[in-house]
Amino acid sequence: MPDNLALATCMSSLLCLPPGSRFRRMQTGDADDTDGAARLSPRPNQGAAEPGQAPQLATMARRFARARDARQTEIAEDYVELIDDLIAQDGRARSVDVARALGVSHVTVFKTVSRLQRDGLVTTAPYRSIVLTETGRALAQRARRRHQIVARFLRAIGVDAETAAADAEGMEHHASAATLSAFERMTARLTERSTCEDGD
Repeated sequence: MPDNLALATCMSSLLCLPPGSRFRRMQTGDADDTDGAARLSPRPNQGAAEPGQAPQLATMARRFARARDARQTEIAEDYVELIDDLIAQDGRARSVDVARALGVSHVTVFKTVSRLQRDGLVTTAPYRSIVLTETGRALAQRARRRHQIVARFLRAIGVDAETAAADAEGMEHHASAATLSAFERMTARLTERSTCEDGD
C-alpha cells in the first residue's frame, strides 16, 4: 500500500480538477464560458482593492482562463479522438455516427465539425465522411495518450477499471503536463511496489 503522504499528494491533484462529464458540456455546445471573467470584473462603484487582494485576483484570473481554455480544447480533442476511432473501426466517420456516439444532435455535430475544419483539424464536404488532417491525427494521439496516463494512475490507486475509464474522460483535458508527469511517476512507483509485494 502507498504511504499516506504520497497518496494524499496525488489525491490533492485530483481534487483540484474541475468536476463534470464531457458529454454534458458537449450537449450544451458551450465552449465559451465567460462567467469567471464576469465575476472578476469590479462593479462600477466598487472601491479600490485592499492590500494583498490584487495578487489573489490575478491568480484567480489565471486559473479561470486556464479552465476556459481547457473546456475549449476538450471538445476538439474528444471529437478528433472519436473520429479517429470510427475511422479505425469502420473505415469512415460520418456525422450521423459521431452524433450517435456522443448522444448529441446533428446540428451540434455540424457546428462543431465546421469549427474543427476552420481550425485545420478535419476536412469534410456535404454527403461525405469526415477525414482527419495530419494535425487532427496528432491531436487525437495526444488526447488518447493523456487519457491512458490518467486511467492508469486511477487504476494504480485502486479505482476499478470501468470507473477509471469514465473519470479519465473528464480529467484528462484539465490536467497540466506537470500533473500528468507526476501521475506517470506515481503509477510506476505503485506498480513496482505492487509487483514486489506479489513476489514476496
